Amino acid sequence: MKTLIFTCGDINGIGTEIIIKSINKLFNPQKRKIVFLCPANVFEKNASIANPKFPFKFLKRENLDSLSSSYVSIIDLCNAKLDFGRATKVSGKVSAEAIELSYHLAKENEFAAVITAPISKIAFELAGINFPGQTEYYANLSNVNRFMMLFLSRKLICGLATIHIEHKSVSEKLSKELLKEKVSILSESLEKDIRKTNARIAVLGLNPHAGEVGRIGKEEIEIIFPAIKEIKNRSITGPYVPDAFFGTKQYRDFDAVLGMYHDQVLIPFKMLNFERGVNFSAGLKIVRTSPDHGTAYDISGLGVAKPTSLIEAALWAEKIITNRSKNNAC
Repeated sequence: MKTLIFTCGDINGIGTEIIIKSINKLFNPQKRKIVFLCPANVFEKNASIANPKFPFKFLKRENLDSLSSSYVSIIDLCNAKLDFGRATKVSGKVSAEAIELSYHLAKENEFAAVITAPISKIAFELAGINFPGQTEYYANLSNVNRFMMLFLSRKLICGLATIHIEHKSVSEKLSKELLKEKVSILSESLEKDIRKTNARIAVLGLNPHAGEVGRIGKEEIEIIFPAIKEIKNRSITGPYVPDAFFGTKQYRDFDAVLGMYHDQVLIPFKMLNFERGVNFSAGLKIVRTSPDHGTAYDISGLGVAKPTSLIEAALWAEKIITNRSKNNAC
């Protein structure tokens, strides 16, 4: 039986609310166990907003052998001060605590996945957490250097060559070695996690018009095209002109797209999939997904947040668990 482990994310955002709403849809004792890592008072406050329709029990960390599919196990992270709509040191500390515990729970169970609610990078900083995001945090816990932020949907799958860095640093970060590594991670994940063999991958250019043969930047002719050529795989092609690639819906001809920086692919991805897109951390030892939106401080505590993307994240996580188990059985 699969186990879904939800983390509360930033307690001052919409995370706990959308998790309760998601579990209302996902709770099925015959199909899955559900674990939720969250301070008890935070759950209770959000329960008054989101109206849980499932049985649940509060458990302490030392009672983790009591997990059952017949109820949702809420692992109490101890009471924490709530301040809806604000990043605080407390919210950063609690979100990090949930990440750490979720990793240790998931690594012991090959049929488990972690679904993380959004965190605040500002709250991380206030709490002294030195990671730019959850992807990097889980990669550190997994002790892996080869990982990728991958975005999943029925319409488009796309990966990032660089993640949470300034635009001015993207060019200096790019190298043939980096791009070959990212294509390798993407190909491996498509085969192992998504069950797409010999995947067709489109690699985007960095500059406007993909550099116009060096007239608007040389990264395409000096880094991106040489990297693709060295890979020696006819299914890996590019560099494509990004705006034309998405504008003409050329992405439909490929199994996945590799973008050079965050917003290059996240803008079209969210336009196509907002509320249904999923963030997946490819290359980790555990399965970890999350919704493709943030803390939504502006609507936290109001009861109006939609759980659609989080539900999709849980369903994709289960698909990936299934696909990995099939690979292990071969």
